[in-house]
Amino acid sequence: MTPVPALQVTSLTTTAIKGLGVVRRDEVELTRTGVAGDRAFLIVDAEGNLLSMTRTGAWAEYSAYYAAESGVLTVTCPDGTAVTGEVRLGDALEVDFFRHHKVPGRVVDGPWAELFSDRVGQPVRLVHPDADNGGVDLRPVTLLGDASVDELARRSDLDAVDKRRFRMTLGFSGGAPHAEDGWEGRTVRVGGAELRVEGPVKRCGAVNRDPVDGSGGVRALSLIKGYRGLGQSTLGRGVLFGVYADVVTPGRIAVGDTLELAAAPAALSH
Repeated sequence: MTPVPALQVTSLTTTAIKGLGVVRRDEVELTRTGVAGDRAFLIVDAEGNLLSMTRTGAWAEYSAYYAAESGVLTVTCPDGTAVTGEVRLGDALEVDFFRHHKVPGRVVDGPWAELFSDRVGQPVRLVHPDADNGGVDLRPVTLLGDASVDELARRSDLDAVDKRRFRMTLGFSGGAPHAEDGWEGRTVRVGGAELRVEGPVKRCGAVNRDPVDGSGGVRALSLIKGYRGLGQSTLGRGVLFGVYADVVTPGRIAVGDTLELAAAPAALSH
């Protein structure tokens, strides 16, 4: 019998500010609400609507890191310069999150509004949600198999697809294409943490953005739909790629850690 390859973490990515480029991490601390410092801030327009990668790729070349314990935010600009400062909270604001739910938070005072507004040529504000990791979409963690990304490339006659395009928390090797689709309800132990896999991720236009410069080009949403069709998710029917997960046991996880997938629950007899 051919041995089944071990499932192993190959990538971890985060972004302190939703809508900026994701940053590769060698290891992260996973809390109940997500990776410490991940999706800790949002950018909103003048009306308080979320400005994510779906609406603009203008900030894809920026990256951010938030040290929550010290309250210091660092934004690295495309020219390599860094803007660093202590996060000072101002007025309360409720952010409209894709008309799906509202996220209460506080406007962040300091240089951030001007920095990001100049890039897009319109007034925007940086907001710190009241809840930790308040910028995550639905669940604290997302997972996507490398084989799934490779299958997308193969089906689309592309040499490769940059998996950063999907902005997932955790990428892994060792599974069959889209193996993660069958994990819903199962637990996964990885590093010092334990996850419970939830439903599929309904993809939006953000996957069409180049992860390096935010430009268009590869119509990834259409390419996925072309061979996978539409499926049902918590957010309704749509194009599905990757899965959400909740954190059962917080802990540290690192690239190279093995994913230990719990056995599927036994079927009920009738």
